[in-house]
Amino acid sequence: MITADQAHDVITAARSTATELGVTVNIAVLDSGGHLKAFCRMDGAVLGSIDVAMRKARTAVLFGCESETVWEYCRPGAAAPALELSNDGLAPYAGGIPLRAPSGTLIGAIGVSGAAIAQDLEIARAGAAACRP
Repeated sequence: MITADQAHDVITAARSTATELGVTVNIAVLDSGGHLKAFCRMDGAVLGSIDVAMRKARTAVLFGCESETVWEYCRPGAAAPALELSNDGLAPYAGGIPLRAPSGTLIGAIGVSGAAIAQDLEIARAGAAACRP
């Protein structure tokens, strides 16, 4: 499981990157069971993206991959069209990244929303990189 200290480090690194990029976002950190461990709504972040950040993180933790990877399975014509409607709604686009222990064990996920998709992904990657044992 991700610890409170690890979740704090993830939020801090993600928030720092968002500040460097000049954007305000919502950052959610979930544990390996998909439950909220830490959250940050930066001042001025869009309220509607709170749920999206959490869904991106949930998508990453439930499938153990970056959230945008799930789109390959649920897009029209794919093997599982409309998969994004499962699990109380997924967010199959960039900004959700699984968090892993050094052993490779899934310990949680980060989800970021509120900026451009590419910025959300950059911010999430910075947060994920700060997750240390």
